Amino acid sequence: MKAICFYFQIHQPFRLKTYRFFNIGNDHYYYDDFANDEIITRIAHRSYLPANQTLLEMINASNKQFKVAFSISGTALEQLEQYVPEFIESMKELVATGCVEFLSETYAHSLASLKETEEFIEQVKQHDEKIFQLFGQRPTVFRNTELIYSDDISAVVASMGFKAAITDGAKHILGWKSPNYVYSSAAAPQLKLLLKNSKMSDDISFRFSNPDWNDYPLTADKYIDWIANLPQEEQIVNLFMNYETLGELQPRESGIFEFMKALPRFAAERGIEFWTPSETVAKLKSVGELSVPYPMSWADEARDTSAWLGNDLQNEAFNKLYSVAERVNLCTDRRLKQDWYYLQASDHFYYMSTKHLNDGAVHSHYSPYESPFQAFMNYMNVLSDFIVRVEEQYPLSIENEELNSLLTTIRNQSKEIEQLNREISLLRTNIINSEDEDKAAESQKAAAKTTAAKKPAARKTPAKKTATKDKE
Repeated sequence: MKAICFYFQIHQPFRLKTYRFFNIGNDHYYYDDFANDEIITRIAHRSYLPANQTLLEMINASNKQFKVAFSISGTALEQLEQYVPEFIESMKELVATGCVEFLSETYAHSLASLKETEEFIEQVKQHDEKIFQLFGQRPTVFRNTELIYSDDISAVVASMGFKAAITDGAKHILGWKSPNYVYSSAAAPQLKLLLKNSKMSDDISFRFSNPDWNDYPLTADKYIDWIANLPQEEQIVNLFMNYETLGELQPRESGIFEFMKALPRFAAERGIEFWTPSETVAKLKSVGELSVPYPMSWADEARDTSAWLGNDLQNEAFNKLYSVAERVNLCTDRRLKQDWYYLQASDHFYYMSTKHLNDGAVHSHYSPYESPFQAFMNYMNVLSDFIVRVEEQYPLSIENEELNSLLTTIRNQSKEIEQLNREISLLRTNIINSEDEDKAAESQKAAAKTTAAKKPAARKTPAKKTATKDKE
């Protein structure tokens, strides 16, 4: 038995407006609302909404045999709620079929896992809470930003209780091994790993409408035949891609929606099923452990993190941002916290990449800036103003050791308060229980008195009167 595991990523950052040096200290709003509205609305109507309708038809036509998973960043959900609320309703309709699973990730689609473990954990919690609020699911499988993964990250993910993680089937990690198996983490063996089949995923994402491709045109029956002809022991093919593949990267005119709709029928003919990630890890055992000592991702040929942290500009911005992480975590300013999340989006660092100068225009295709340097300057201007606002609350003159001491004190006090609150709650419960018992006892006594009062009095037998006359 073979199965296909489909997973789609949906992410949109809050794009920054042109922010000049002279705005620092004067303008605390950083976002290009027009661009954010225009871009997500356009993509939603060209891709997300028709793709949702297509998947719904596939689920219904296959008698719910077709299943799919999504990973949607918190920043994308916020924009969809604001600009395309009909998408949220459309997604809820999909969820109601019982054939959709949501994956966990960082709320801001950030690189926090590479720098700040506590921030990383907090963002994952915030993201999963958002998913639960909107769709009523608690994710059990994790996928990091851009499938970034390492042994260290896997240990943290496992400690949060996830049963599996998704990452790339990078050649430099797998070697001769196939991605079409379930593996486990060398650092946390209880954490199972699902690996992207890059070749078969990219056949749909990037090559589907390319007339110069040797296998063009790609039809559903041909594609399913490729999967069916894989070695028998290779039981799972993980197809991971951006959701805008459907309708945006591969436009409607290419036939991408018709291709998708035909997949379940041809899969059924060849005995191939569709599983969600959680179903996959429940049904299949790990065939071995994988060790990933250095972070990898699904980006570029290198499959590393150089797309975001590959040059001096990116690293300077990245280190500057997280230099105030502990101070931001101390504050309770909602607006400051919101900006903190939005500025962590990996996209801001991706725009600063210089790799397109040598490797083609892949990186510059997604950037709203004319050059990586312009992206860097604009981001650093915004970041400078943000840091000024942070410093107003927690001055940078405070040494890190002093700040750490303050943080430790606050955390200890927080734990003490939590403990005291638990004890107070317990005492209140005991008092209430005691009062209830007293009331119950009083009620029983009152009831007993009432019962006794209602009983008829016992009749007294009259004593025989002895007539005694006084002697005169």
